[in-house]
Amino acid sequence: MNFHQYYPIDVVNGPGTRCTLFVSGCIHQCRGCYNQSTQRLDSGVYFTQEAEDQIISDLNDTRIKRRGLSLSGGDPLHPANVADILRLVKRVRNECPGKDIWMWTGYTLAELDADQKAVVELIDVLIDGKFVQEKRDLNLEWRGSSNQIIHRFTDIA
Repeated sequence: MNFHQYYPIDVVNGPGTRCTLFVSGCIHQCRGCYNQSTQRLDSGVYFTQEAEDQIISDLNDTRIKRRGLSLSGGDPLHPANVADILRLVKRVRNECPGKDIWMWTGYTLAELDADQKAVVELIDVLIDGKFVQEKRDLNLEWRGSSNQIIHRFTDIA
């Protein structure tokens, strides 16, 4: 898996102070996407063990009270990203108690395959659906277009 950007301190992509990872690769190619540079799988840099370890370390750093991890892109649920995202999400669950996990994907819940569902079962919030330019709404919280749905799976979120 490749990624474009990692923000160890982010207050824009989800509630509270968070760590945010923007992965590479998206099959949806939404017209008007604000993050077009992340759509190619081979763009960005390789997601190393060191990068994963840094995220875990940052989430557990007590000097800054981080609420959780946000995963965006690109698309974290792109088939080429699922194995690495699953490993990361499992580590966050096991090593970062009390941290929530938010994820943005162009897939809808109904479109997910078994591997993608395995990831979603471990997160707290999923914002799903393609960005639709004609349904763009700047007043929406955490979404770009009105067709996108915020699914809250746990009370922590």
